[in-house]
Amino acid sequence: MRTLYSAVTTLALALLALPAFAASPNAADLHGAYRFQRDHWIYVHLQGSPHQIGYQHGYLLAPEIDEAFHAARLDNVHGTGRPWSFFRNVAQNIYWPHIETQYREELQGIADGARAHGVTDMDLWDVVALNGFLETPQYYVPWLDAQHHGATQAEPKTRGNCSAFVATGDWTRDHHPVIAHSMWYSFMAGEWWRIVFDIQPDHGYHILMDGFPGKIDSGDDFGMNSAGIAITETTITGFRGFDPNGVPEFVRARKAMQYSASIDDFVRIMLDGNNGGYANDWLIADNRTNEVARLELGLKVHRVWRTKNGYFVGSNFPSDPTLIKEETDFNPNDPTSSMNARHKRWKELMAQYKGRIDAHLAEQFLADHYDAYEGRIDPDERTLCGHVDQSPRGVPQWDSPPYDPSGAVNAKAADSALIAHLSFYARSGRPCGQDFKAASFLAAHPRFAWQKPDLTDMGGNPWALFEGNDHAQ
Repeated sequence: MRTLYSAVTTLALALLALPAFAASPNAADLHGAYRFQRDHWIYVHLQGSPHQIGYQHGYLLAPEIDEAFHAARLDNVHGTGRPWSFFRNVAQNIYWPHIETQYREELQGIADGARAHGVTDMDLWDVVALNGFLETPQYYVPWLDAQHHGATQAEPKTRGNCSAFVATGDWTRDHHPVIAHSMWYSFMAGEWWRIVFDIQPDHGYHILMDGFPGKIDSGDDFGMNSAGIAITETTITGFRGFDPNGVPEFVRARKAMQYSASIDDFVRIMLDGNNGGYANDWLIADNRTNEVARLELGLKVHRVWRTKNGYFVGSNFPSDPTLIKEETDFNPNDPTSSMNARHKRWKELMAQYKGRIDAHLAEQFLADHYDAYEGRIDPDERTLCGHVDQSPRGVPQWDSPPYDPSGAVNAKAADSALIAHLSFYARSGRPCGQDFKAASFLAAHPRFAWQKPDLTDMGGNPWALFEGNDHAQ
């Protein structure tokens, strides 16, 4: 099922390319939707009501949802030792009661569309569980363990994922915002973060974001909307905290992308019903005012920094002393950690290139292999382009043994001119363009044999440009 559709620009051509098992689609629900492939990215244009957007998503990405769901499910089950039925139960009883109607309809639409295209082993609760596959193992499960065994036995499981920055004013070439991000995750599931979602909803703003098949939010959280708001984040390492009566992060993140016309809007939406799930340092750019901001969002503690002349960087380090003390086990004074070494490297690059930063320099930053702790080029878990699979030390915060098959799996960058045209550059695979070969890695590290056959090659790819209402070329 890995064979992708050929590039298409019309729904008629898309339907001709469907596999033989596809059921007759609901033509009204698919009206205006299409997909094509560019440089290993799959671009999908979705439009209409919440259910229509979901149905188009589920139908056009059915083969990818099927495989990505299997990889995410295996990752969650193996990582927690709990059966998939546990995750379905969390979806139904913890998340669903706090999901507002428009996103319930979209989630149901994904399930309906995927089923119409032949994916028969997924229902609504699988789709909701897939949307929570970051929140449930890393936030809900540690909270649940703490309730049963006490906080001293429940260690935080939040991993250090992603490198990012946002800058404006004297720091950028044109004195307007530049924003960039690389996603870090296990290669088994992370390889699927190669969807570009172009969403024109009946209500809210036009969205362009990268994402994961089957998720209503970006998940790795890079995107922008037609109001000129661009957004990204990096997770807070070692975070502990969860409110089972709050709104899932995947709902708040999608809503903030869809309805924010200002930094204040974004902060308000993310705080409304905050459940502590997928706790992040959010980096935000308002392209109309040239202001950038950082929202550090825990469960009980949050803080906002804003500027029209400066930058904010992210490498999974929290900054607020109260949040660090009360809600994490993060050590800001450990120079050997991935988070602190990358933070140091970000500050070096910002100082070195002050006044020259643009989208193309951002691409170079995300591909950087300089280990600031070692003081030399050495692609590993401490470099902005994360190569955890090549690091013999491993990273305790990742809850993984040495040479874990994980690290940076994509990169995105945009400057003010791109944001104004609802567009960004994106690179699928490592930001540096190097290949990852699954067979050779598994042969050298048989302890990861459980990832077969879901761990696949991740090839190097060029940077590609995407925009709203894009079409195949």
